[in-house]
Amino acid sequence: MVSAPSLGERAYVRSGATQTAVKILVVGHFAVGKTTFIGSISEIEPLSTEETMTQAAESVDDLKGIHGKTTTTVAMDFGRLTISDRVVLYLFGTPGQQRFVQMWEDMARGALGALVLVDPERLADSFPVIDLIESYGLDYAIAVNHFDGTPPRDERALREALDLLDDTPVVTCDARDEKSSAAALTTLVRYLLNRAQQTTHPAPRPSSPQHSAGS
Repeated sequence: MVSAPSLGERAYVRSGATQTAVKILVVGHFAVGKTTFIGSISEIEPLSTEETMTQAAESVDDLKGIHGKTTTTVAMDFGRLTISDRVVLYLFGTPGQQRFVQMWEDMARGALGALVLVDPERLADSFPVIDLIESYGLDYAIAVNHFDGTPPRDERALREALDLLDDTPVVTCDARDEKSSAAALTTLVRYLLNRAQQTTHPAPRPSSPQHSAGS
């Protein structure tokens, strides 16, 4: 199991730099929109390892319910987003297919948290992804990628279907839209900061009741 770093351990820039770099995973099952998400929001030309799907890949990857999918990520996607003068996010998109699971441990090392993209029409495909993220000890938020033609889903039903904790953020986004993707990432970062503050400054325990003399 890979433990998540604390905020004090997350610097990925040289000593003395004014910015702190934060590694964030963008994860999800096959064809959920991870490459599109990073491409829509990265302030640099995103690194993408998309390759054209071959007939051999089609026999391995489940294309049921997926239309127009002609490429697939074979290593990772990478992008960068500066969210303030002090904080820059480095986004690592992981392949969603089961055969790439062995890459996840290396990808998860040093990550502060993860944004889990979910297709509301293929919720069952998200279970293995969430299990992996939890096994690495990473905090995460759920971003429901709203595909064209799909009806909106009730958040309570989504939470129940995905068996989420009450405080796990759930947002709806359009991975093609920069503002929508930024809002999803902002939700995740705020959640991670709140979690870090709770860990650093836990709520005080209630004091034991005072007993009167002779009680």
